[in-house]
Amino acid sequence: MKKDLKFKGRLRLYFQMPVWFGILLAATNVAIYTVDVTAGIILSCFTLLYLISFLFLEHFNRPIIMTELVSFATQYGQIQKRLLRDLELPNTLLDENGHIIWANKAFLQIVGKEKPENKVITSFFSAITADKLPTGDVDETEVEFQQGDRDYHAKLKRIPLAEMVENSDIFESDGAYDGCLIAVYLFDETALKIALRENDNQSLAVGLLYIDNYEEALDSVEEVRRSLLTALIERKVNKYFASIDGIVRKMEKDKFFFILRKQSLKALLENRFDLLEDVKTVNIGNEMSVTLSIGVGVGGLTYGQNYEYARTSIDLALGRGGDQAVVKTQEGVSYYGGKSQRVEKNTRVKARVKAHALKEIITSKDRVMVMGHRMTDADSFGAAVGIYRIAKALGRSAFIVLNDISMSIKPMVDHFISHEDEDELILLNSAQAMEYAGANTCLVVVDVNKPSLTECPELLKQCRSIVVLDHHRQSEEIIENATLSYIESYASSACEMVAEIIQYVESGLKLKSAEADCLYGGIVIDTNNFISKAGVRTFEAAAYLRRNGADVTRVRKMFRDDVFDYRAKADAISRASVFREVFAISACKAGEAHNPTIVGAQAANELLNITGIKASFVLTDYNQVIYISARSIDEINVQIIMEKLGGGGHLNVAAAQLRDTSLEEATERLKETLTVMQEEGEI
Repeated sequence: MKKDLKFKGRLRLYFQMPVWFGILLAATNVAIYTVDVTAGIILSCFTLLYLISFLFLEHFNRPIIMTELVSFATQYGQIQKRLLRDLELPNTLLDENGHIIWANKAFLQIVGKEKPENKVITSFFSAITADKLPTGDVDETEVEFQQGDRDYHAKLKRIPLAEMVENSDIFESDGAYDGCLIAVYLFDETALKIALRENDNQSLAVGLLYIDNYEEALDSVEEVRRSLLTALIERKVNKYFASIDGIVRKMEKDKFFFILRKQSLKALLENRFDLLEDVKTVNIGNEMSVTLSIGVGVGGLTYGQNYEYARTSIDLALGRGGDQAVVKTQEGVSYYGGKSQRVEKNTRVKARVKAHALKEIITSKDRVMVMGHRMTDADSFGAAVGIYRIAKALGRSAFIVLNDISMSIKPMVDHFISHEDEDELILLNSAQAMEYAGANTCLVVVDVNKPSLTECPELLKQCRSIVVLDHHRQSEEIIENATLSYIESYASSACEMVAEIIQYVESGLKLKSAEADCLYGGIVIDTNNFISKAGVRTFEAAAYLRRNGADVTRVRKMFRDDVFDYRAKADAISRASVFREVFAISACKAGEAHNPTIVGAQAANELLNITGIKASFVLTDYNQVIYISARSIDEINVQIIMEKLGGGGHLNVAAAQLRDTSLEEATERLKETLTVMQEEGEI
């Protein structure tokens, strides 16, 4: 039996309204009969005519109305489909596996296909991979990519089909269906990206430029030619920044301030700040080449923040020895140059000033703790002994924080302890140090300026008064809120710096012979028996220690190798291979060696004696950590190489530690780093 279509919702109510009005009219008619019969008869006739007319129109017009509504719905759906097809926003529908089901004209113009159906969208846009499709609880994902010379931002939206299947007369559902379609909308952001890039390129970068050895360079030239030297340097600096549309102004005799566009800064980065090398060509008889330090700040939210970035950068450049450029952004810090050894300062004024400041800090506290770096070496312990003696001479209780005593420094530690009061507590481990530390404790950190490498990083948070004495080049990781920071990268060792401070901190301060031996031993080890990094002040410090009782024979005996360490070193040297003609790379097996990391460092020193070798690297696998010892003479900066691997150090003495890797993988990683840096001109 044929069933007519029935209205529902508001449309049904609209068509029922005449019926309800007819009922209301009939009720009114009954009420009028009680008042006036004649009026009731007239209204009854009208009511009857109304009902007959309504039923007649309902019977004949209903099919026509239904037909019109169906026609309208069909045309409306076609209009919607046409609008969607002709929409200027590229869009497409995908199945759950990323296959295209339907696409509009704008999308087809981008992919250049008339019928892309059943093809995976990844074949058209490689950035939209299967893992980028929204699945599970993720209803929407976004992908940015480039297609040709256009930049697109894609939004992928998950459209569940469970409700559609449940209400469908075509599909049969058991209520567990969780299929979906994925709608993809492409937004062309090429113009926006161009505008943003242009705006970014026009943003300003702030920089500071210092002449590292201004006074020393002037002293090395005749007095009548000094003004010419400074004029030539200024001319090179001004001409260099003028060529990239920058502005530079001289603030002091050896300091410059400059600003330039970020786009111009990119040119400097590409040329790796060739001004650093260009200024060294200025020679009018000066025996010493002029070197520069450059600090640049860019990417800050304000000009003031960029200036603060520049100040931080120039401090890093100077702290790392100068002759380099440092660029700081919100993302991090980049280093350029740094290929020459920092010039040793002949004046000791800075050492005297720092010594007096250290004295004031120590005398204002009741207790002094001295801490070096993890896996304490001779230089770290020797410097700690020197600070210990200063604190005792100033009448303060002092302790040295030392967790593990390695075999390499055990003779030194035993020698020092044996000459101190037997009942006095000198060495503390980290747990004991945390108990002793307090608001009235001065913490002196020696031979390290990275908080993560200290013997007890937690102690830095426990003490309010912190002093840092170190000779390693600074990196972006620094000990913050230090009351006094004395970092001199030209110094051969921390022991050399402490030996100088001792001479100024307290008149009449006398070292014990064992303490002098420890300081002297630290200098000997870090300079490789006065071969590496030894300057005039190094020998002066050594002479001072000799006058205080340091004995060369005792020191030599303390650092003799046992037979197992000697064999391991010989084995590491025999395993060495030459990489890219100038790098010596070897592996040191721990085996029975008591100090494998020390052995690796000694082997790296020995490999530099090979003709043609400019840098040596020895990798040691010890306690599931790969230790890399890097050494050079003067031509290659091994510090920046080790920084690429997460380490640091000096221009010619550096190291790094690699975790969760094998010896073979670490070797390959080192070789890849050397290859890339050499090809890009960094070394």
